[in-house]
Amino acid sequence: MTTTSARSAAPNTVTESVHPLLTPHALPALTLPNRVVMAPMTRMRADRNAVPTPLMATYYAQRAGAGLIVSEGVSPSPAGQQYLTQPGLYSDRQVDAWRQVTDAVHAAGGRIFAQVMHAGRNAHPANRHDGGIPLAPSEVSRTHLVHTLDGKAAPVAPRAMTRTEVRAAVAEHADAAAEAIRAGFDGVEIHGANSYLPHQFLADNTNLRTDEYGGGTTGRIRFAVEVVEAVADAVGAERVGLRLSPGNTEGEMVERDPATVYRALLAAIDPLGLAYLHLTDDPVYPALADLRPRWSGTLVGNTGEHEETTQESAARLVGEGRADLVSVGRPFISTPDAVERLAAGIPWALIREREFHYTSGPRGYVDYPRSNGTPTLPAGASTSEKNKE
Repeated sequence: MTTTSARSAAPNTVTESVHPLLTPHALPALTLPNRVVMAPMTRMRADRNAVPTPLMATYYAQRAGAGLIVSEGVSPSPAGQQYLTQPGLYSDRQVDAWRQVTDAVHAAGGRIFAQVMHAGRNAHPANRHDGGIPLAPSEVSRTHLVHTLDGKAAPVAPRAMTRTEVRAAVAEHADAAAEAIRAGFDGVEIHGANSYLPHQFLADNTNLRTDEYGGGTTGRIRFAVEVVEAVADAVGAERVGLRLSPGNTEGEMVERDPATVYRALLAAIDPLGLAYLHLTDDPVYPALADLRPRWSGTLVGNTGEHEETTQESAARLVGEGRADLVSVGRPFISTPDAVERLAAGIPWALIREREFHYTSGPRGYVDYPRSNGTPTLPAGASTSEKNKE
């Protein structure tokens, strides 16, 4: 296995007068002007055909000061859809609409990756255009209620995927990645964390298979490895990131020995030369400490799942060499100019009106002002505006 490169292992060596997060960083195919990554966050502003709306172009362009934007989770197929107003990347209309988003981000000087996210057992017939039953590694249902546009609903037990359906899901990730590049994205991030389909194959309680995709460690990591390899073949490994959350219990996931599983997974994919590994730390299993030495490329660190990410904690993560880049979620909701404020020594704004996180329309989405008081809401837009179906 390749050892950690000198560049990624060493703490930031710039002079003390330069903020650790404000120095550039080179990915294999892209140079970032700073080390602050806008983390992927579900916002549900697409229409009911999973087509991105113009409001989404405004939202992402407002935040183009990030070194890299990772989009909200994008469904690779109707089977992978978790919410009706979650955007997709499986139709020409969706690709054309995403092109408006990526053009807006690039015009504002930004860079953006699409996060490809397959819901697996997290799906629900009421949230799928085809009304289908969720597919998952095994017939293990969630117990928590599911959010739909009509309110909370009881979860529906998934159907265990056949080998043919497993291979189809691998291909769907690759196809969506190719569509993302056609839509103008600079790359793609595979969502292998937080209870989504690759994570369901990795975890103990959601993968009860006895075929080549289950059982021991080799079987559990097989689906994730095949997805990464297929996506890398489709768009080039240098344009592919992978997000993992070892030991994370979100979505009722159980991983009894994450160290063994994730060390094996990294050993399998590290030689591919991916753009980055996006790793969520966990207080039970300190993934950054354990897996950092086992990854030779760029590492994006995230600590926001279990504690508030502040300007100071983000700077320490990079300044102490525990990550090359740091992903920030909630501060980017309320602070479209998060990097600019960091450079000026201005605190990040607080989130208000949390009930508007997952609604349609501009309120709580594109109406947070910049630090100079400049409104970010487009001229003429109304806070009562609704997405068109």
